[in-house]
Amino acid sequence: MATEVILPKVDMDMATGRISKWFFGEGDAVKEGDVLFEIETDKAAMEIDAPASGVLRNVTGKEGVDIAVGSAVAWIYAEGEAVNETAVPLSPSATAESPLPVSEAKTPAAEEAAERKAGSAVRATPLARRLARERGLDLATLAGSGPHGRVVSADVLAISNSVADAWVQAEPTRTSGRSEAGDNIVGENALRHFPDGSYELQAHTSMRRTIARRLVEAKSTVPHFYLSADCRLDALLKLRAELNAAAPLGESVPAYKLSVNDLVIKAYALALAGVPDANVSWTDEHLVRHSHSDVGVAVSVPGGLITPIIRQAEQKSLSTISNEMKDLAVRAKAGKLKPNEYQGGTGAVSNLGMYGVKEFAAIINPPHSTILAVGAGEKRPVVTAEGELGVATVMSVTLSTDHRAVDGALGAELLAKFRALIENPLGMLV
Repeated sequence: MATEVILPKVDMDMATGRISKWFFGEGDAVKEGDVLFEIETDKAAMEIDAPASGVLRNVTGKEGVDIAVGSAVAWIYAEGEAVNETAVPLSPSATAESPLPVSEAKTPAAEEAAERKAGSAVRATPLARRLARERGLDLATLAGSGPHGRVVSADVLAISNSVADAWVQAEPTRTSGRSEAGDNIVGENALRHFPDGSYELQAHTSMRRTIARRLVEAKSTVPHFYLSADCRLDALLKLRAELNAAAPLGESVPAYKLSVNDLVIKAYALALAGVPDANVSWTDEHLVRHSHSDVGVAVSVPGGLITPIIRQAEQKSLSTISNEMKDLAVRAKAGKLKPNEYQGGTGAVSNLGMYGVKEFAAIINPPHSTILAVGAGEKRPVVTAEGELGVATVMSVTLSTDHRAVDGALGAELLAKFRALIENPLGMLV
């Protein structure tokens, strides 16, 4: 019996995914465990193995298009097994043929479904129900392509995209809630202001779309509150140099090489542990109080940003944090992180000091309630404890807090704890 190859769900909130590359083609022989294709998620590239051995047939999952989770993208047939030639190709983005009003933008499948008897139960997968609810669609009007007419997520996405296309064609120059004078810089209307040939269009990647969606949601729904402080780095830089010089050799190379950011991660983890009321996450029902400091660290990757997490960082040594962070950063840039390595976290650190940035404010990424933005260390004039003018290496940091969960005074306490650890770094060793 043929084995179905489906697009798996590799992320908690993943509804669709894209196949970035097939490693086998129609008619190729495959073995169970062979890497069939690669999925591009919003955070990483995931390799998907063949679930069985045989011949790859009915490859309907196309590269570079959105496909609903759980959809069949191919089948694997045993040698000599008859091939089902009636496999239905995926249609992740149905388009309307004419500029109909939204109320008239029905596919033949939708018209057929509308003839069902009123009050009859609608068979649908949980994901299809959620997608329909989010898009305001009535499941009773959809014809299901699943077993026994069950509505699956692909059916919802197809009709949703069809309706959206009809709306765009019917209203080509309008944007919701904006006057013609006000939408000059919104969407495709922005192209009117640039001469033909002076630009090229680049399709958004799944990662870029997700980053945009999540940051817009975060900035518009999370009430940000900002606190800044200057931290003197001279003692920390001295300790770092001494620890690196004392690193034992392993295979002719030092067992570790600490960066300033490694010490920043450790200090922030200890600060969160020392101010547990700030080591929380906000939900509409509860305030989630975390037992450990799981620190996300922003890493720039091709086409976007990802935040791998150092779990229980308050309990780890500086050398462990350093080596773990290097490994996570390398695999992040290669798109090889597993979902559990970047999902969750109780707080985050974003460091742009290596670019010479003096200070900035970062956007909180829920479920975090805080994120620490770290600037460059630079020589600045300071007043010493004796009241004399001197020079010190100073680093500016800005703490963004979710004001629903972390009030100003609490955020100030957290920032003061962090600053104390940075300026007296021996406290990180005990």
